[in-house]
Amino acid sequence: MNPLVAPEAFARDARTALSVNVNKIALLRNSRHLDVPQVVALSRLALEAGAQGITVHPRPDQRHIRTPDVHDLAALLRQWPHAEYNIEGNPTHNLMAFVRELKPQQCTLVPDSAEQFTSDHGWSLPAEGERLRPLVAEARALGVRVSLFMDPLPEAMRHAAELGADRVELYTEAYARAHGTPQQASVLARYAEAAQAAQAVGLGVNAGHDLNRANLADFLRAVPGVLEVSIGHALIADALELGLAQTVREYQRCIQLAAVPASPR
Repeated sequence: MNPLVAPEAFARDARTALSVNVNKIALLRNSRHLDVPQVVALSRLALEAGAQGITVHPRPDQRHIRTPDVHDLAALLRQWPHAEYNIEGNPTHNLMAFVRELKPQQCTLVPDSAEQFTSDHGWSLPAEGERLRPLVAEARALGVRVSLFMDPLPEAMRHAAELGADRVELYTEAYARAHGTPQQASVLARYAEAAQAAQAVGLGVNAGHDLNRANLADFLRAVPGVLEVSIGHALIADALELGLAQTVREYQRCIQLAAVPASPR
């Protein structure tokens, strides 16, 4: 733990937690045969700036986060007891090996294919439930919180709870596309309904994918009770302009603004 940062800075409160996805830092590093930029050092900087967690999505081809990164970041997070480590990925690929060995605070199960460019859909429940059930049970038996990556379908939340999941992560690309358009209100209403359905059956709600400084506060105002947002691409892009520490602070400012009623437009 950085002795210059008070532990209280990382304590959980009623606000949504910010988990920084560092995949894109690794992607930039992998473009050269140098350890620049350094994934662990920049993750530490994000934590020092107030991020409450670090997220990685190690894919089987290791095109961004690599196996040594996952282990090195686990070692870093052990020094930050008030922060959380979220490892996400397809549990039928390489995710479960990391979960078994490292026992992160959270694993997010994502139904992507090995060659997929980026995550683009949630689990289809109940259709895929039986193959997920033993994996959810195994992770929970290890003491790892399980979150399922889900589309905003209220009727699917009951099935997620029946599998034993602790949380769902709402896939927010559809909202990001609709933000600033006439469809924004109706799309947000669908997310709010899905979150309420999840909470009604005892699930916590996370969210992520294409959230950014422009759309984050609006989302959190409309979808109350979101426990965590995982943000990578936009946050790392903003860091090229603002610097990583200032960017983390700006995203925390967006989260704080979500608690303030929006001004009439």
